[in-house]
Amino acid sequence: MPIFKSKSLSAYILWVSGCFSILFILALAWILVAADWQAWNIGLSLVVACLFFLVVVIRFKNRVMSSFERALLHIEAVKVEDYNQYAKSEFNEGVTAQLHNELTLLSEQMQTHKSQYDQHALLLYQLIDQLDTPMLVFNQKQKLSYANAAFSSLFGQPWQMYRLASPKLLGLTYTDKGWRLAGKEQQWHVSQSEFIDSGERHQLLVFSNIDSAIRASQLNAWQQIIRVMGHEIRNSLTPVSSLAESLGSKSNSPREKQALDVIAERCHHLQDFVSRYSSLSQNLNLDLQTINLATFAERLQGLFSKQDVTFVSKPQWLWADPTFIEQVFINLLKNAFEAEATKVTIKITEKNQYSIIKITDNGHGLANTDNLFVPLFTTKQQGQGIGLTFCRNIIEQHGGSIEIKNNPSSQKGMTVSILLPVEVKPKQSPIDSAKA
Repeated sequence: MPIFKSKSLSAYILWVSGCFSILFILALAWILVAADWQAWNIGLSLVVACLFFLVVVIRFKNRVMSSFERALLHIEAVKVEDYNQYAKSEFNEGVTAQLHNELTLLSEQMQTHKSQYDQHALLLYQLIDQLDTPMLVFNQKQKLSYANAAFSSLFGQPWQMYRLASPKLLGLTYTDKGWRLAGKEQQWHVSQSEFIDSGERHQLLVFSNIDSAIRASQLNAWQQIIRVMGHEIRNSLTPVSSLAESLGSKSNSPREKQALDVIAERCHHLQDFVSRYSSLSQNLNLDLQTINLATFAERLQGLFSKQDVTFVSKPQWLWADPTFIEQVFINLLKNAFEAEATKVTIKITEKNQYSIIKITDNGHGLANTDNLFVPLFTTKQQGQGIGLTFCRNIIEQHGGSIEIKNNPSSQKGMTVSILLPVEVKPKQSPIDSAKA
């Protein structure tokens, strides 16, 4: 068993060095006494020897401990992810030099791994920014640390306003079935995944609009039905129309000629009807540009000069395709006046990189707002169920959204709400998404 069990290397060095120094001084004192030195000479010599050994022992201890202290500083730098700090050994060879070399290699390897992780994290954040579906990142403390621009379409404000907010503050709760967004469970599905950034585990929440997916599926189904029906109807109407026109030109009876003309006219009407429906789901070639709202308002009011159309706009410009957006306004205004409205107010504001359009009328409103955007559905006796579906197709291909609601019971009429992004690329249409 060891004579002295030291708890530290420093104490062990001092103890061993001290023992050898004491033995040497005792031996020196015995030699000096045997040499018959005078007492004061012996005392002075022993004091000098003690001071000498004290300095040697301290320097020896410091030289040995400095290598470990430098290694500890190197390790502390690694712990705070500073891989550019290297410790230099007191010795060029031996085990201490090998220790410092291994620490340097470890720092270089960890620096390489950190660079790779940083690149992956940067690519992830760039991907999040490019996507148009809301994506939220919560850090290890369950605080919102990042989100993309689509956050504002879900919560109405830029994500920076909610930095370091908890999921509870955002209306998010975690259940055995996953994350849920309060009040919007039927519209949004929340997917969760995890990744590591800067040594911390982060949660990534991806919000998928269930309504959009369902609508894309419905539109895809309608497109297939219309394609089949259109093909069959055109194949049947073309020879009938041609035959009716041919017989009408040869007929001498006014009554027969009139009947054949009616048949030909109805055939053309049905062919036009099918063509209009087949265009509902087509991808539009939009020419997005800044539209002067004052000029736009004058044009609309000129088209409806006999009706009361009030136009109120705070921004001066609207980012859209002039032809298609004008057709949307015309369809919506015609619907309002056909619903016995005597006044329509169009109000345009801008908030969070979105143009907000409110079209309010005082007509009789709608009895059923659930199926307004379903193709072929109409509440008009002479309607065809095309107008609103066409409007939504245009708005969504602009990257926006449209919603129609009846006004409160204390008021008459309904309000159409349209969101259009300010100077962004148009989104892929729901039909294209369904095809993909």
